[in-house]
Amino acid sequence: MKIVHIITRLIIGGAQENTLLLCQGQHQRGHEVTLITGPALGPEGSLMDRARSGGYRVIVVDEMRRAVLPIKDWLALRRLTALLQEIQPDIVHTHSSKAGILGRRAARRAGLGAVVHTIHGLAFTASTHPLVNWLYESLERRAAPLTSRIVCVADAMRDQSLAAGIGAAEQYVTIYSGMETEPFVNPPVPRQQVRRDLGFSDEDIVIGTIARLFDLKGHDDLLDVAGHLCRQFPTIRFLWVGDGTLRRRLVDRMHQMGLRKHFVLTGMVPPSRVPELTGAMDILVHPSRREGLARALPQAALAGIPSIAYDVDGNREAVIDGKTGLIIPPFDSGQLGHAISMLVEKPALRQQMGQAGREFALGRFDAAVMVEALERLYHEILEARGHALDSCDRSASG
Repeated sequence: MKIVHIITRLIIGGAQENTLLLCQGQHQRGHEVTLITGPALGPEGSLMDRARSGGYRVIVVDEMRRAVLPIKDWLALRRLTALLQEIQPDIVHTHSSKAGILGRRAARRAGLGAVVHTIHGLAFTASTHPLVNWLYESLERRAAPLTSRIVCVADAMRDQSLAAGIGAAEQYVTIYSGMETEPFVNPPVPRQQVRRDLGFSDEDIVIGTIARLFDLKGHDDLLDVAGHLCRQFPTIRFLWVGDGTLRRRLVDRMHQMGLRKHFVLTGMVPPSRVPELTGAMDILVHPSRREGLARALPQAALAGIPSIAYDVDGNREAVIDGKTGLIIPPFDSGQLGHAISMLVEKPALRQQMGQAGREFALGRFDAAVMVEALERLYHEILEARGHALDSCDRSASG
């Protein structure tokens, strides 16, 4: 098949890594893959080099940006339409809200009908400004009829979208985000060496967080409980993996609280280092206030690490409460502190949850499982539209 993927920007992030794994997997299975993206702007780092080394075609549309910019958005729509008319793909697959809105409209203008959109996370939530919610809900409602199927990375995304009047139930299918599992199961650098390099002792209990230092990621929630936890458990250390616009303010707050020595901040790291850093943790805490399905949760499970997360969006589909980790009421700092305390005090429970989580994640979140499921979905769409698939390898789709 000839497949075009469209995503807003290739920063270091879950939706972007998921999209690159999909492009790579489809390219390896013999499909003709093109990835169209805007420039990788922002402090989070870029995945552009990784994309360009994947063997498939990468096109940058400079006008495509994450922010709502009417003139650039109009220019991006024109450019996307021209590219799709030139390429004439069998499948157009858009990712995330902004690229989904522009890409699906461009596909319609280009006369293409086989269009898939993946919801990695909803742009409209209770955590954003009501006007932004209304705008994105309205645009998503208008884009849904232009879509053959809507892929969600968690059932929660489907339920919230349908509740907002976006699309019809029969359009939706859940396909969990895939990832390279082996580096997390067997990290390239041994746990003890990573911990030693980070300055942790064997006695330290490392509470890890993998997220941009950005609004809504919940780092302030952790700081709210950190003082009490550090007094209760002097061997607790916090490992924050990621960087972002809030770094200076968060570090200043650590100093004001007298807790800076308890925190190690890695700054921005390449995705290849995430497995070894995850393996250095004892507990992963993900207090983000909105997610599609946070990749950090299955990554921790693959590493044999229990997780603690708020009961928002797709977190219950990545953590089995009480079995592979703990799901707590949203934004409840008291429950957050209690959950961390409980796992700190119970090393046997941490080990038990870690083992159960690894088995669970291997069956649900492997990249090959995702690529296979999406290939089957593409074939279903094309067959329903009467496309001739004689040139495709039907055996590859099972």
